[in-house]
Amino acid sequence: MPTVISKYIDNTVAKYNIPKEHFTRSVVAAVFFLYGLKLGYPYIQSLCKNGTSTVSQQNGHPSIISSTADGENCVDSSTNNNKVQNGKSVINDVKHDNVVLKRQKSPGVNKEFILQLQKLVKLMVPGIWTKEIALLSMHTLALATRTFLSIYVASMEGQIVKYIVRKDVKNFAIMLLKWLGVAVPATFINSMIRYLENKLALAFRSRLVSHAYSLYFKNQTYYRVANLDGRIENADHRLTDDITAFTSSVAHLYSHITKPLFDCLLIAIALARTNKKMGAAIIPGPTLAIVVISLTGQILKAVSPKFGSLVAEEANRKGYLRHIHARIITNAEEIAFYGGQKVELSQLERAYGSLVDQMNTIFSQRLWYVMLEQFLMKYVWSSTGMIMVSLPILTSSRREEQDCSADGGVSERTQYFTTARNLLISGADAVERLMSSYKEVVELAGYTSRVGDMLDVFEDASHGKYQRTVVTTSESKHSGRNSGFRMEFKNGQPVAKGVLCETRDGTIVLENVPIVTPNCDVVCPNLTFTVTPGMHLLITGPNGCGKSSLFRILSGLWPVYSGELRKPASSDMFYIPQRPYMSLGSLADQVIYPDTEADMRRKGITLGNLEHCLRLVHLDHIVEREGGWHVATDWKDVLSGGEKQRMAMARLFYHRPKFALLDECTSAVSIDVESNIYQEAKVAGITLLTITHRPSLWKFHTHLLQFNGEGGWKLESLDSTARLSLKEEKQKLEAQLAGVPDAQERLKELCKVLGEDMASVPAESTD
Repeated sequence: MPTVISKYIDNTVAKYNIPKEHFTRSVVAAVFFLYGLKLGYPYIQSLCKNGTSTVSQQNGHPSIISSTADGENCVDSSTNNNKVQNGKSVINDVKHDNVVLKRQKSPGVNKEFILQLQKLVKLMVPGIWTKEIALLSMHTLALATRTFLSIYVASMEGQIVKYIVRKDVKNFAIMLLKWLGVAVPATFINSMIRYLENKLALAFRSRLVSHAYSLYFKNQTYYRVANLDGRIENADHRLTDDITAFTSSVAHLYSHITKPLFDCLLIAIALARTNKKMGAAIIPGPTLAIVVISLTGQILKAVSPKFGSLVAEEANRKGYLRHIHARIITNAEEIAFYGGQKVELSQLERAYGSLVDQMNTIFSQRLWYVMLEQFLMKYVWSSTGMIMVSLPILTSSRREEQDCSADGGVSERTQYFTTARNLLISGADAVERLMSSYKEVVELAGYTSRVGDMLDVFEDASHGKYQRTVVTTSESKHSGRNSGFRMEFKNGQPVAKGVLCETRDGTIVLENVPIVTPNCDVVCPNLTFTVTPGMHLLITGPNGCGKSSLFRILSGLWPVYSGELRKPASSDMFYIPQRPYMSLGSLADQVIYPDTEADMRRKGITLGNLEHCLRLVHLDHIVEREGGWHVATDWKDVLSGGEKQRMAMARLFYHRPKFALLDECTSAVSIDVESNIYQEAKVAGITLLTITHRPSLWKFHTHLLQFNGEGGWKLESLDSTARLSLKEEKQKLEAQLAGVPDAQERLKELCKVLGEDMASVPAESTD
């Protein structure tokens, strides 16, 4: 390649009669100019953008970001110039009418990174007498051993070259055999270093995953993070890929930094001893190396891109792409019914395109940075190394002694040159790895930020501290209609001031408790009632009035923003939704969920008891049909909708709680089987709190809680017989009145045909 370029330059100079020196200088100047333009273009672009923004503000146009009296930044709702990440709008510190979007901090090597890394290291290495410390010690010993072997091999190669120059075949053969003998432990140590690095990364990952899982399932954090907190969108990606990338980066960085430090220290000592042996000055060579390395470091630091933020954003977009795939898999049936593949494909392509753009940005940033890095570390350092190697030979004070030897000192100088060259190559490689490790440290900062933020969010969510973007600005939605309740916000987030405690007498008591959605919409501003054991409560009302939301509050999933809620322990309340969850495992696991087989044996329950639970819900035939209790299959697909609902009711008879929260849980079950199930539940002493639209279930309840959909509610005793008669009368009147408009229209037509007086037609109802 250099020959081709040289010929091209010669031909161009001869063709245009240009001095070769001027032409080469012009080419070099053009290259440096273009490279400087590449580096300076982002700054020029940012200055132009700032200038444009200033001009638009002076011309009276609304600015994208304005300042409020309290120093917070607000965003004008009329602008659409927000950055788009992962298909969603990202705005910096928005605060307007209790609407807050947190600023996304750019991760980097700073104090926050050090604190987060220190916290994560304590989790990965909890003590001195741990498996991780043993692996670290073995890894460190292997790295140090590899450095000593490198120095020894370099000295052996120098001796081999010396014997070649002297034509000493015997010593050459002996040294060659020694060199081959050293190669066996050297290659083993290299393999051991990689092995220990992988083992260390796996040990770190196991510690971190164990801690993250414990937080994720503590106090139903998995639900709260997904539904009540808006800081993490892809918890699954952070728990898998991000933790893996972080632990691998930490283990690799430890190896990438520790070995070069050993190399630099020991190689410097070996070079100093070699220079001293040659009778040369020790100071000039290391001084020159330090100056060149320092200048290289300053240049690379000045032009280094922000790899931390780039890598963090890449991981963020990877997580969003995975999230889109997961949504399609989860909702495949609904998408297929609607024929929505075109929309889903466009969203998937948009997410992938966003990831590709980010990866191309990283590739382009690395292109120029690696080019400069290689120029400085390969060519500039190589020339510096040549000078360092030549100095002891050129300035040696032992030249007269060497000239008196048989070969005039050539073999000694050759041995020194070979040994010093190999040591310098190893030392330069070590320094290069140390300097390039800064880039890896910055990338580690991106992973550290994501993993550290994830653990912080898990901690906050487990203690009931949430941060969520409130997207509504309607004042009426943040306060109850015709009541004194009003949502209270602090730093843009709602404040839960309600009291939650457990009762000993097994009653459920709500005193002035509002029903508030995670988006801070007040569905019901003030709810006060008491449910005692044996008081079977029927809950009715239109859609969106707060029926299912009440169950979420009673189950502890949603916070209590005001008032006081006293309820039994969670083990005394069992919730069954309309679409029951089928877990992985055997048929027995479906009945006893969320217990395990060990829990079942501890309670003294046998398979015969489980069969009795299935018999109560008319599902005992399924044991023989599916091949026994211990057959594991995908029960979500094996069981029909009605069978899954009856399986959920079988769980109710297995656990036998004091209260059952039933949310349309038998909508796919026949009325006769449904009635038998409810009757058996009452016989078992289970108090029913039921959301249903079926009048056939009224007779199993004693009280009625009715929401009107406007924030109002009414609690009264339920006389099922009287209510059923009123229901029948209502249905008859509706059936009769349904035909009145048609009959009146037909009567008008007949009067017109017969020519009779319209005055005889009864007046139409104006209702």
